[in-house]
Amino acid sequence: MAATMDNSNAVQATKKKHLGIPEAVFVEDVDSFMKQPGNETADSALRRLDEQYQKYKYMELNLSQKKLRLKNQIPQITQTLEILRHMQKKKETTEPMETHFLLADNVYCKASVPPTDKVCLWLGANVMLEYDIDEAQALLEKNLSTASRNLETLEEDLDYLRDQGTTTEVNMARVYNWDVKRRSKENLLKSAAKS
Repeated sequence: MAATMDNSNAVQATKKKHLGIPEAVFVEDVDSFMKQPGNETADSALRRLDEQYQKYKYMELNLSQKKLRLKNQIPQITQTLEILRHMQKKKETTEPMETHFLLADNVYCKASVPPTDKVCLWLGANVMLEYDIDEAQALLEKNLSTASRNLETLEEDLDYLRDQGTTTEVNMARVYNWDVKRRSKENLLKSAAKS
């Protein structure tokens, strides 16, 4: 009983993990699959499977774009954290910090920054807030861990999604081959009946 309970919990955890991505069931027996409602002809079954496959491809495209955004965001957060740590060290000194900051793509400006305990962070959507260096560092560390965790989850979801796409492709090939065999058998029976 306990082993069954553990198994069902593992299955539920897996389903929760990939919530929103429907599972592609492998078609073991094509004959019984073709007898199910909605599979009157091979063309209708293939159309349905192709529609499911296209949905998987669309989801994969969206997840890949999210993954790309996260992969760009993580180095930016890391770089900002390094700058904050450097500013933390320099805030006890009285001499200004010499630096270059980005004005536009490949355009930098030289600046002299006096010691400070405040920084401004872009939050997105044209919003900038002023934080103490310690608060900003805590916020960025939290954002970095969240982004890293989201990236891991996204990569797992992408792997799962690719598996579902592959299963659907195999199902389409099995239904197509089943239809080719059925038609060749029908043609063979027709030619035998004519003889």
